[in-house]
Formats: sequence, structure tokens, C-alpha cells
Amino acid sequence: MKTMQAYRFALDLTPSQERAVLAHAGAARVAHNWALARVKAVMDQRAAERSYGVADADLTPAVGWSLPALRKAWNAAKGDVAPWWAECSKEAFNTGLDALARALKNWADSRAGKRAGRPVGFPRFKSRRRTRPSVRFTTGAIRVEADRKHVMLPRLGRLKTHESTRKLTRRVDAGAARILSATVRRDGGRWYVSFTCEVQRADRVPTHPFSTVGVDVGVTHLAVLSTGELVPNPRHLDTAGRRMRRLARRMSRRVGPDRRTGQRPSNRWERARRQMTRAHARVANLRRDGLHKLTTRLARQYGTVVVEDLNVAGMLRNRRLARRIADAGFAELRRQLAYKTEWNGGRLVVADRWYPSSKTCSGCGAVKTKLALSERTYTCTTCGLVLDRDLNAARNLAALAAEVDTAGSGPVAGRGANRKTRHGGPVAAKRQPGTAPAGKAGTAPPQGRAA
Repeated sequence: MKTMQAYRFALDLTPSQERAVLAHAGAARVAHNWALARVKAVMDQRAAERSYGVADADLTPAVGWSLPALRKAWNAAKGDVAPWWAECSKEAFNTGLDALARALKNWADSRAGKRAGRPVGFPRFKSRRRTRPSVRFTTGAIRVEADRKHVMLPRLGRLKTHESTRKLTRRVDAGAARILSATVRRDGGRWYVSFTCEVQRADRVPTHPFSTVGVDVGVTHLAVLSTGELVPNPRHLDTAGRRMRRLARRMSRRVGPDRRTGQRPSNRWERARRQMTRAHARVANLRRDGLHKLTTRLARQYGTVVVEDLNVAGMLRNRRLARRIADAGFAELRRQLAYKTEWNGGRLVVADRWYPSSKTCSGCGAVKTKLALSERTYTCTTCGLVLDRDLNAARNLAALAAEVDTAGSGPVAGRGANRKTRHGGPVAAKRQPGTAPAGKAGTAPPQGRAA
């Protein structure tokens, strides 16, 4: 199967190479801000003319928002706007214009109701200090060197990597990967290069292709599997909390920037900021590494993985649990499972957001009307089943996979709770009883294989 895959490698840049990369990132920012100012000026002019009663036919002509239109306008004005444009690659300016074209399209689609999710705001100007430096190359000499320690990029030349590039080099040499673009970006105080490739992956089959596992994510345990396995929550942010608080105090005692007076930050403040940035980056890397190991193991072992469609944005409004929920990375876990199950020949079933997995008894199928978050043990009043709350939810998710077809990803009609929320609180509807007799563990066997 052909798929899009990215390979990211850390770079060890010399001071001159870092200045060159920063110059390219600055060129992208200049092109983005110039094009945004041009589009915004025309929009404000047309809005003012409409307020004066000017007919639509007599308004100032609108400017195009597509990437070709923005690129054409930039090429006509770059001599006056950026006389130094020849010092940077054309891909640097294309990076800023492409980002603006995507942002304007997302904003327009969101206003027209063509884009799902939260409303997208109008693009903003990029700041030199607050914007993360980044530049993307799509044409020119883009390759990984044969020594597996260097990469070649247009105008930047030969850059040394901090780690070996053998994973990508082997695929390129075998003809199983084709590099489409390369992005150089600074993240957490380090420079990285990411290669977007078209990869030809071999067809794989999970270790247990006919097995099903339900995954219930949480804060106490990162994941509870229907097999009974408890994946501990490492809580990397809490572990590093003491050091991060100390670094935050150190930075607050330095002379930082002040936009009102134009005060520049001191060197000691910049040093403390870099230490704080590296601490946050380490927490993010540890979290990402743990999630990758967990999702890879699940995708390679089970043929069907069932997860919930959680309202993470709504859960983050709980100020008592927001930090621990954000530290767990629920959305990232589901995102990784989505493509890893496809790579390994399995499937991912996403339970409906309103499916009462925690309120439903995995033994008899009875649904409770209310279940407080503090109740960590599920006790069924119908069949007398006593089970851990998260394990009960995971077994209900595993049993749900038997009721959806291969094309669908939601529960069968009539099994979930009432989607209409009344003033008195959520109302649950009792589903049809399960196949397991009273007193048994549930409809899903302990090994995770669905009936």
C-alpha cells in the first residue's frame, strides 16, 4: 500500500548554517505578512465602501487568495518590498504564501459552514519573536546523503544530522520511498528536518487478526484494555513539575522583554527561557514516545481496536482535571491508532460519543441512569456484577465491535444513550440485554476476542 509518511531527524547546525536557516524563515515571515496586509487592506476598503452605499459593481476589485494569485502578486512587488530577495531560496517565500493561502481558505470555509469543528479566525501577522522558525522546500536538490549522517537542501547545502538517517536511506535506495518535500523547523531549542515521503509499505497482518480489544483511556491509568491489562499513566508533566517551577522562578527574576516600553530581554533571561523551553520539549518527547510504543503494540497485535470518541475540548474545561487530561494525550493516542491500524492491516472502531460505555453493565447489558465520576467500581443492581469501572467500559467497547460492520465506526441504533440533553441532566436508555448470562465477566472473553 502507498501512504504518506514523514521522517524527522535532529540537526547539528554550525553558526553560519543556523543564520542561513533563520534568514530563510524570516523571508517566509516577510512574504506572509506582506500578502496578509495586502489582502486585509482590500477587504477593509471594500467594507468601508459598502458602508458608504457604494454598489457592489463599483467596489474596489477583490484580490485572489489562492497560492498562484499570491505568488504572482509577490513576484511583481518583491523588488520593492524585499530588495534582498535573491539571497534566499524562492521556496522560503513560497512557504509564507502557502501558509497564508491555507489559512484564508480555512477561514472562508469556516464562515461558509463548509469546515467542521471550531470556528477558524482570520489569519494574524507573524511575529519575529513569537513565531516558530520554519521553512519548507518542495523543489531542488533534496536528498539524504549516502553516509547517513548528512542531508542536502537547496541553498542551505549539506547539513549534518544528529542521528543516523538509515531508516529513510534504506527505503530510498530500495525504491520504496520517494521524497516529496523537506521542512526545517526549530522546536524545543533544537533544529529538525522532516522529510515528507510517499512510501510503499508491505501488506501486514496483525498477530491476532480476529481478536478485538477495547481501550478505555483515563487519568488514573492511561489505558485500560478489555483483556484486563492496565497501562500506567506516566504523568511526565507532574514528574518534571518541580524542575519546571524552579526554572519559571529563575526566569521571572531576570529582566524580560516589555512591549510597552520597548525593553529588550537580558542575556540571562534568554538563557533561562532556553532552559525552560528544553524542559517542556523533554516532557513532550517523553509523552510522544510512550504513546507511540503503546499504539504500535496494539495495532500490531489486535485485528480490531475499539476506542471512544471523547470530547476532549469539553473535558479540558474541568479546571481540576484539565492539566492531567492534557498531559495524558487522549487525542494523540486516537490519532496514532487511526493510521497504525491501517498500516498493519487492522481496523479502528470509534464508539459514538454518546455511547454509555461506563454506565452499561458488561454482564447483562443494563444501563444506569447516573454514574458519578467518583464511583470507581461498577456495581450492577440487576445481575450483581461488581467490576472496576474502567475495565467494565473497556469490555463494553470490545463487545461493540461485533455489532458494527466493516464500513461503519459507530454503535448500532438503539444501543447508545439519548443524545438529547434535558435540563435535568443526561437521560440514558436501556439497551438490549447482552449475550452473557448473569454473573459472568461480560460479552467479551478475557483474551479480548469478540464473540
